Amino acid sequence: MGTEENKASGRRFIEEVINRGNVAVIDELSDPSFVDHSIPPGVPPTVEGLKGFLKQFRAAFPDLHYTIDDQIAEGDRIVQRLTASGTMKGDFMGMPAANKSAKWSEIHITRWANGKAVEHWGVVDQTDMLAQLGFAQAGQPAAAGVRS
Repeated sequence: MGTEENKASGRRFIEEVINRGNVAVIDELSDPSFVDHSIPPGVPPTVEGLKGFLKQFRAAFPDLHYTIDDQIAEGDRIVQRLTASGTMKGDFMGMPAANKSAKWSEIHITRWANGKAVEHWGVVDQTDMLAQLGFAQAGQPAAAGVRS
């Protein structure tokens, strides 16, 4: 599959999995050998680990929404620069529900083979998100145990 097909799959992941919460689509888009190099500590870096993490994330942020700001493809990789937003209505990764909204940036790189995602790397501006939710001060490192 080519770069345009990979970009379409990347857009589908954002729209159907993230924005609509349909984690079953992950099975269609991912190879069984998929490895997530950016999954939080304690979560298996597998398809099942990703599905479980995203279910928890969407449960805590039921109105979670991602916007693709840029999407670039070259060879077997796509890069997405995203703006994410949501309201923390539930507990998440040891943090109690803040009942506040946040907006943050993310960058993701996914490697594709035969139309399936096989590897993922991501960078999330968690410090800014946590500051908006009241768990960190803006411009200060995140609280202990929280990756940024």
